[in-house]
Amino acid sequence: MKRFFKSLKILPRWIIMLIDLMIIFGAVMLAYALRFNFVIRDILNNDFEVGCLLYLASSFIAILISQSYAGIIRFTTLQDGLRIVYMCTMATLFVLIVNLISLNLGVSLMPRSVIIISYFNSIIFLFSYRLTVKYVFNYFTNAIKHFSNAAIFGAGEFGIITKQVINHDQKSNLKVVAFLDDDPRKIGNVINGARVYKATTELPYLIEKYEVKELIITIRDLPLERKNQIVDLCLTYGVKVRIIPKTDQWVKGELDLNQIREIKIEDLLGRESVKLDNREVREQLRGKTVLITGAGGSIGSEMVRQVAGFLPDTLILLDQGETPLYEINREIKDFSGHVKVIPVIADVSDICRMEKVFATFQPGLVFHAAAYKHVPMMEKNPSEAVLCNVLGTQTLADLAVKYKVRKFVMISTDKAVNPTNVMGATKRIAEIYVQSLNVFLSKTQPDCTAFVTTRFGNVLGSNGSVIPLFKKQIESGGPVTVTHPEMTRFFMTIPEACQLSLEAGIMGQGSEIFIIDMGESVKIVDLARKMIRLSGKKLGKDIEIVFTGIRDGEKLYEELLSNKENTLPTHHSKILIASVRPEAHKQVSKKINKLIDLAQRGLEYELVDLMKEIVPEYISHNPGFEKRNKKPRNL
Repeated sequence: MKRFFKSLKILPRWIIMLIDLMIIFGAVMLAYALRFNFVIRDILNNDFEVGCLLYLASSFIAILISQSYAGIIRFTTLQDGLRIVYMCTMATLFVLIVNLISLNLGVSLMPRSVIIISYFNSIIFLFSYRLTVKYVFNYFTNAIKHFSNAAIFGAGEFGIITKQVINHDQKSNLKVVAFLDDDPRKIGNVINGARVYKATTELPYLIEKYEVKELIITIRDLPLERKNQIVDLCLTYGVKVRIIPKTDQWVKGELDLNQIREIKIEDLLGRESVKLDNREVREQLRGKTVLITGAGGSIGSEMVRQVAGFLPDTLILLDQGETPLYEINREIKDFSGHVKVIPVIADVSDICRMEKVFATFQPGLVFHAAAYKHVPMMEKNPSEAVLCNVLGTQTLADLAVKYKVRKFVMISTDKAVNPTNVMGATKRIAEIYVQSLNVFLSKTQPDCTAFVTTRFGNVLGSNGSVIPLFKKQIESGGPVTVTHPEMTRFFMTIPEACQLSLEAGIMGQGSEIFIIDMGESVKIVDLARKMIRLSGKKLGKDIEIVFTGIRDGEKLYEELLSNKENTLPTHHSKILIASVRPEAHKQVSKKINKLIDLAQRGLEYELVDLMKEIVPEYISHNPGFEKRNKKPRNL
């Protein structure tokens, strides 16, 4: 039996048509029998043969026109039932028309009562036959298929839809045995044959009673803390956790089985998403010319996607990397509509090239996301860090003033706070420069460019971040490398980081450093443990965690504010302004110009000394620079 159903092929359409005609013939015979009380003599005396032939011929024509034979019977749906009704209605109309013509000629081919009864018989028999085949096929295929029991967290609309998708997809090897929900009004109800249990207390009972192997989360906007509780409990019992996508990602508005994916670590990190008001952002960006530097990077590319959605007139994508710029340019052109997209390959530290870009396109807003950001790489290449992060920012900022850019938004990092590495120090120097420039110009040019800085922590899934690294290590069988057991980091999503930058660009008046409430920091070792468990592997058995020691320039705890900074509130409780005393622009410019000169000459020790003078809180953790922390040289 098992081998038979596995080898069963789809029947040829002519056989389906022949079976349908046989069923219709039976329906007509029964119609005659019912009309004439099963009296054979009366049946034969009312042109039984002619009536049957007429109805079969009409049905044959209707079947060809409606193609009611086209569906696969074992996958019969309501749409197939409607096609049968359409076919039978057409066939009956043909019979009625022919019968009406024959009556005008004085001949009755088929009693009208028999026609009507045949019509209803045919619909009932044809659809019942299809449903029976579907039921029998499903019964035997399910009997030979190995199912894993699953529970659905969320007994609402999306939970019901998810259960229907699992039940109706022939490729599914899941069997939904229960719902779970936190709503006491739903507890105890039965939905589509599955009982609703109390999620807070009955999940362990369900796992034990039904041997649940998977849990599917379907509740939208489930609080992050609650989601983590559910996932942690499932991981404790070895239950795989899946989640459905947002409705705007459903295929043609319908959920597909393949879209029910395993939950990722990104779904469990950070905090509740900050809700921002995009109406003013839309008003300020629509119809404008916007320049985005670093457009091929993880932050820059998401910035491109979001800005394009606000329909600027022209969107200039600038990056020095050819391949990433090509990819985001190709992606954005597919949905940018009437937005004019211009890719520009250039280095932000190339003054002549940047001059030409500003002179040619005259941008009204600049979002500066271009930067060297990898801490260990910049510790080994401090000159390049200064040329990109400091000279690049200075070049763009000066040109923004010259070409009367309305808003300049610089994207910074939490590593700029009390920096312990070259990368963080260069970003802090860039912050100091744009802030001092804004204050200086505001005294002499009331309508000058507004320079705004946004500062946030690690973004989930960005290039070179710890999560992609851990994923690769887990996929390759480990070990997972963590620098220190006490190391912590803040996390936020890339879309949210970009929303913050857009919001800051609109509400900022100039010289502000915007920071965001990042919630609780996350221990990196705990992150590694959870990722290993989510992958279905066991720590210590399948994969090991190895501590490699803190890298040059790295610190255990990141900060969003230095000890000298206070905060000011904004219109949003989760967005704050760091209250930082700006420095005199002339003195800052003089030191930065000397810093750039040292970088161009490759004098790295002298360069680090001057960086510590510009940023006194910069205490290097790099053994090569650490001995120069206390006594910087006079330059």
